[in-house]
Amino acid sequence: MAISRVSSVSSSKQLLSNLCFRFIRPLNTSSAVSSVGFAEKQDSTTVLLPSTEVSEDVKGLFSSVPTGKLIRSFLTLKMVSMEPVVDLGTWVMTSSLMKTALFRGMVVGVTKATFFDHFVAGRNHEEAGEIVKMLWKDGLGGMLDYGLEHAYDSVSCDLNMEAFIQTIESTKLLPLSSVSAAVVKITAICPVDLLKRMSDLLRWEFKEKTNNLPWKMNTLPIFTDSSPLYHTLHKPEALNSQEEKDLELAHQRLHNIIQKCEEANVPLVIDAEETLIQPAIDYFTYSAAILHSKDDSPLIYGTFQAYLKDTKERLISAKRAADKMGLRMGVKLVRGAYMSTESQIAASLGYDSPIHNSIKHTHDCYNNCASFMLNEIANGPGSLVLATHNFESGKLAAAKARDLGIGKDRQKLQFAQLYGMAEAVTYGLKNAGFQVSKYLPFGPVEQIMPYLVRRAEENKGMLSTSSLDRQLMKLELKRRAKAAIL
Repeated sequence: MAISRVSSVSSSKQLLSNLCFRFIRPLNTSSAVSSVGFAEKQDSTTVLLPSTEVSEDVKGLFSSVPTGKLIRSFLTLKMVSMEPVVDLGTWVMTSSLMKTALFRGMVVGVTKATFFDHFVAGRNHEEAGEIVKMLWKDGLGGMLDYGLEHAYDSVSCDLNMEAFIQTIESTKLLPLSSVSAAVVKITAICPVDLLKRMSDLLRWEFKEKTNNLPWKMNTLPIFTDSSPLYHTLHKPEALNSQEEKDLELAHQRLHNIIQKCEEANVPLVIDAEETLIQPAIDYFTYSAAILHSKDDSPLIYGTFQAYLKDTKERLISAKRAADKMGLRMGVKLVRGAYMSTESQIAASLGYDSPIHNSIKHTHDCYNNCASFMLNEIANGPGSLVLATHNFESGKLAAAKARDLGIGKDRQKLQFAQLYGMAEAVTYGLKNAGFQVSKYLPFGPVEQIMPYLVRRAEENKGMLSTSSLDRQLMKLELKRRAKAAIL
């Protein structure tokens, strides 16, 4: 159960007053998040966003949520903020014990009643569609993500392609423009081993400054001099005939998905993944964006992860190349969700982590990249999705967007948050006049487990962005307890 699953139109309209929302001058206030890249102005545009001091009156937000579900949601967010609990849960979900039918059944049952119900939009297209309709009534969009990833053979890739196409087809039955994007993972439509091979070859080509990959199509720059290349220490073998055939099939699958997006008038967001395979994912993204370029707005959005040290350089390099081509580049900016994996692989190979050394550096990178792209789309082509749960980053970006005259134009800018997270940020930005969407993963419980593990990793610890959501729920539970007593 996420708040947005049950919030009504009237409750969302009352959110500003109920949650102690106020006008803030974000560029003139000190914060824990650096405003690098955002020039300060004494007369900066005021932006309506939530205060972190929440009033007792949260009744409107939770008016349709049964107390039992509210307690489960509060406990779920509380659990994922505790590092030992998350570490244990991650170990359980990835351990060999999951191969035991009885144990797996128990884990799936607990997961369904807790994490799944809070972070996932449903088990199928119909359930996810109902969430989209509810969000649309509240003035929010939905990014539909059928939770498929990491296929290892062509048969699985074909089945996954059909599932993605069904997701896109399902949007035709939903309110016009209620689905702001369909989301796909390249790992679901191209065998992972092939992505590794392609990434190795792309890295080696960059290291050796050669241009001898016969299968390579026109693309944007994938690397910069600061990009991690340690995954490929020796010259890889060229793709064999079967691998080239599998690559052609993967291109065709992506082409089929994009065609359906064009027919449904729904943009396609391609998710980022681990640096081990990200070069190949960027290659698919860029080559497809060039082939399916549109004159008005981007059809395809690539994802940049701000927790990587080379992200800003790669973003600038790709954007400059896209401008020279006349390509309207679509960018989704996130912080990143593969921190543990990235650091472990780098350490095992004797290299520094590709991830920033501190959360402050990640915030700085995110804010810098956001500032760069806001300037770009205000004065030229391109579109931006700012996926953030961070109050200060949201305030800085919203203020700069207002200063640049970027408002409700969905083709230029929208914000996004994950379903079940950062509800106050979502509604604050929406009520400030910006286009906002919820990222809606859906699918069978066992299929969605890798996503849930990453959400748990993202939520844990002192810097958890779920702290305000927990605070809101706690206040409402207290209010209900007092009302019951009195």
